[in-house]
Amino acid sequence: MKKINSKKITSVLCIVLVLLFSSCGTQKKSNSSSSTTVSTSETTTFSTEPTTTTVEPTTNIEETLDNSLDNYISKMTTEEKVGQMFYVRCPNTNGLEQINQYHIGGYILFGKDFENKTKEEVKSTIQSYQDEAKIPLLIGVDEEGGTVVRVSSNLELRENPFLSPKDTFANGGWDGIINDAEEKAKLLLSLGINVNMAPDCDITSDTNGFMYDRSFSDNVDDVDKFVSTVVSTSKEYHLGTVLKHFPGYGNNVDTHTGIAYDNRDYSEFTEKDFKPFITGINAGADCILVSHNIVNCIDKNYPASLSENVHKIIRNQLNFNGVIMTDDLIMDAITQFTGDESAAVIATKAGNDLLCCSSVDTQYPAVLKAVKNNEIPINQINDSVKRILKWKIDLGILDADTILNS
Repeated sequence: MKKINSKKITSVLCIVLVLLFSSCGTQKKSNSSSSTTVSTSETTTFSTEPTTTTVEPTTNIEETLDNSLDNYISKMTTEEKVGQMFYVRCPNTNGLEQINQYHIGGYILFGKDFENKTKEEVKSTIQSYQDEAKIPLLIGVDEEGGTVVRVSSNLELRENPFLSPKDTFANGGWDGIINDAEEKAKLLLSLGINVNMAPDCDITSDTNGFMYDRSFSDNVDDVDKFVSTVVSTSKEYHLGTVLKHFPGYGNNVDTHTGIAYDNRDYSEFTEKDFKPFITGINAGADCILVSHNIVNCIDKNYPASLSENVHKIIRNQLNFNGVIMTDDLIMDAITQFTGDESAAVIATKAGNDLLCCSSVDTQYPAVLKAVKNNEIPINQINDSVKRILKWKIDLGILDADTILNS
């Protein structure tokens, strides 16, 4: 496959729009009696005569891109398709080598990847990853503010770490939340980071709960507004957002260190926890991250990240068509539940598009084998890859020209 250069989709869509309108004008001249016209003053850019108007150009553009993506994916190898589904914790060594060894979809960076580095060093390292990739990488971080500040913990990159959402609001109200989201977007994008693993949609009331310090509020309406504000502001800058941790973390214990069981009634989720996710989807969120909590009212046998039932809710009840991602499959809640290799396979079968992992060397071969053995349908893989590539196009890191001309 040819190497893809970063380029925003806007110019391509403009060209397609002009072609569509030009085509409409040609049809008008040959069959004017059946056309709907608009005033001459509205169409002088295209013709001195009234021209046809249509309500379908956006749909046609989407269909054209959709078909082109199908064609592009059909030319990818199975190895490349499976690789796009891996969102890998950036290794300490061999970061360049494993990009094409496993055809990965992206890297997620942690504090160690920024420690004691200047802005130029960070930019250079990230750019080297992109230069190595045949398909541009998602490059993500958890930059929530407060206790989770992968980038701004390095005072070379920001004078002070970002405050928690709670403290940001306390100091500046909703304007403070907007300014905070804008500054995060500008900082991350300036480094070459295109995804912020935020905002938290979790509603937590217990001060001893694992997610309490990271949660914006225990009031669903406040969390709704927070999520909508962060997503819409980030989207203006083409910074990817990730709604987490579906179906809502609640007051549960830390799944990094063990299995968490959520015994709440389903009505509590539909009346409260789901709402910020729905708000985020309506605001244009790109991705939903699923937690490792075992939510008994939805699926008592599997952690949410490995549960088909949970993924059906996201697709069929929340009507989300974007990318679904697991939380890191190396967490104890997963490794204590199932083996490392089988976790990635189960997660794929459940309906995840992106597998957030720290051990791609074992998880990638396991998923690839399952696909080649028809244990996982190739059509499902194609659908996941399509969602991932669409996200990359929307972020402006994948050149739509290459897709349209494939």
